[in-house]
Amino acid sequence: MPLTPSHPVDPLSPLPGHTPQSAAAAAERAGVPLRDDRHAVVAATADHILSVVRRLRELDLADIPPAPSYRVDER
Repeated sequence: MPLTPSHPVDPLSPLPGHTPQSAAAAAERAGVPLRDDRHAVVAATADHILSVVRRLRELDLADIPPAPSYRVDER
């Protein structure tokens, strides 16, 4: 089964926010034990991380060479 989406996905489109319930479900799917009192905190943290990633995706890095091309001895 292919892992590519059946329709194009805009990589910068915002994702819906996490809820305590969605955080609990994700933790359960991942096999990570998560106490009930942590669901809201995990949801807020996931939203924050995604907002930072969204900002990083907006950066224009076209003139930056890929990391494997970096050499320590070159200045």
